[in-house]
Amino acid sequence: MADQTAGRQKKKAGAFDIRVVIATLLAIYGVVLTILGIIADPQEVDKAAGININLWGGLAMLVFGALFVLWARLRPIVVPVADDTQE
Repeated sequence: MADQTAGRQKKKAGAFDIRVVIATLLAIYGVVLTILGIIADPQEVDKAAGININLWGGLAMLVFGALFVLWARLRPIVVPVADDTQE
């Protein structure tokens, strides 16, 4: 994962990238809302003008979570690594 560029090592941030953390939270909340939307009572849906807000909100969160993961994979954050051999 580390590559050599101009004498300095660089490493990808990986799981420590904040976009991965945000994507994970969006995915968790998205799954919960999607499940709540699927098992929603028809009376609750009628209160929201016939729109299943939980279902659509959960699906939107899942899409945004997937976009964050895609963004983190396509444009990773590169962190310089300290070289222990230099003094």
